[in-house]
Amino acid sequence: MVNKQATNCESCEFYDYDEEIDAYVCDLRLDEDEMVDFLGRNTKSCPYYRFYDEYKSVHKQI
Repeated sequence: MVNKQATNCESCEFYDYDEEIDAYVCDLRLDEDEMVDFLGRNTKSCPYYRFYDEYKSVHKQI
């Protein structure tokens, strides 16, 4: 399910640290057509944004 709200990459589920390049990157796996679409958009309206909730599994246990 894709959430099309305004985003902040730091709070996205796909924003992760890459040790090889020593930087944070978007770790979303896209095919070639999706990558062209993604790179042509402003990150404030990223169609792939998913809020990262580190307590997600805790909510399911309650």
